[in-house]
Amino acid sequence: MVQKVKMFFGIFMVLFYLGVAAMMVMNVFLLPRYLSWFFAVVFAAYGLYRGYREVKGEHTYGMRRYDDEEEQYTTYSERLKALEDNKDDEKK
Repeated sequence: MVQKVKMFFGIFMVLFYLGVAAMMVMNVFLLPRYLSWFFAVVFAAYGLYRGYREVKGEHTYGMRRYDDEEEQYTTYSERLKALEDNKDDEKK
């Protein structure tokens, strides 16, 4: 449940950053044109970066962990798949 909430939050933040970038392009905040475009590019770039990391499963808020047994990092999607596999095994 917690993983799904964090994934929802990550997707929401990607949409938020891209939405703010779109508002900056439309100059909703009534900034000078050069500032509006500068912030639009910054927000769009960061939104795309967050989206890429969301798809890859590399989060900075504790979702990518070091597994001592396998001596490697596991991504969010790998851990979520392992949890689902464990639930399937318990049902059998």
